[in-house]
Amino acid sequence: MGIEAPAEVKFAMIQAATAQVGNLLSISELCRLAGISRSGYYRWLDAAPVRDMRERQDKADFALIVEAYNIRGYAKGARSIYMTLLHRDIRMNLKKIRRLMNKYGLFCPIRKANPYRRIAKALRTNKVAENVVDRNFRGYGIRKVLLTDITYLPFRTGRCFLSTILDAYTHEILAFEVSMSLKVDFVLDTVAQLIEKHGSALDYHTIVHSDQGFHYTSAAFIDMLRDAEFVQSMSRKGNCWDNAPQESFFGHMKDEIAYELSKKDDFPQVKELVDDWMDYYNNERYQWSLAKLSPREYYCYVTTGFYPLQEYKK
Repeated sequence: MGIEAPAEVKFAMIQAATAQVGNLLSISELCRLAGISRSGYYRWLDAAPVRDMRERQDKADFALIVEAYNIRGYAKGARSIYMTLLHRDIRMNLKKIRRLMNKYGLFCPIRKANPYRRIAKALRTNKVAENVVDRNFRGYGIRKVLLTDITYLPFRTGRCFLSTILDAYTHEILAFEVSMSLKVDFVLDTVAQLIEKHGSALDYHTIVHSDQGFHYTSAAFIDMLRDAEFVQSMSRKGNCWDNAPQESFFGHMKDEIAYELSKKDDFPQVKELVDDWMDYYNNERYQWSLAKLSPREYYCYVTTGFYPLQEYKK
């Protein structure tokens, strides 16, 4: 009866056993006991140079993968690594990247369910806007559907809050504010930042979509959107799918900065981390669904027609 193990493992065991000084073991008998053929063992020995060359190539390719994985200090999955390499004119098969990550034990953090779905539900008012977007996130075009929400960011000594505005078409973060307080003002500051930075690209067709949290049903927020001539839209009560791209963004962000957040002692350190990650996300965090580009690259691509990865067939 043969030993229960892959043939390559058996070959290696026999090679190690017979390489011992003073060995008296018979290769034929060892092959019989292991349930493998003697000719197969010798073919495996003859192929050693090819295996060594393949191993050296795997290590060289894995070094490139690790370098891409560590860029800007944020962990990446196989697809993100593929796109990062692509932006550095390195073509590596996605299956090879996954194989080498498994082979050498390189893993990306897995998305976790967000336990903090809504903030201050009890403070909602009855000033609820129509769900104009109705999950048609990309149908209106660039800079036409802007998604906004708030999430919490736990750090070593406490937690703070993040407000963002995301272009549903390009996935670009157009404005964001970090605050230690949940006062309405920090959401208003996010809108003010949006208008200051991107006002020229926005008009009365621009839809600002949110959940029914108390910030977005407040008179101050409603008046600010009205003064800017934006259309207000809201998700149905308790339905996270109506704002899915924004929810997904928060989930990915938290997964990628959770470890660094856990080491931060105060708000300024958290703010610095968030500023850096937002810059990374907009400019260097490539997305499969955005033609392998970052959100900002994708915006430039769809507005100018210039695709920066000319040698890559989209």
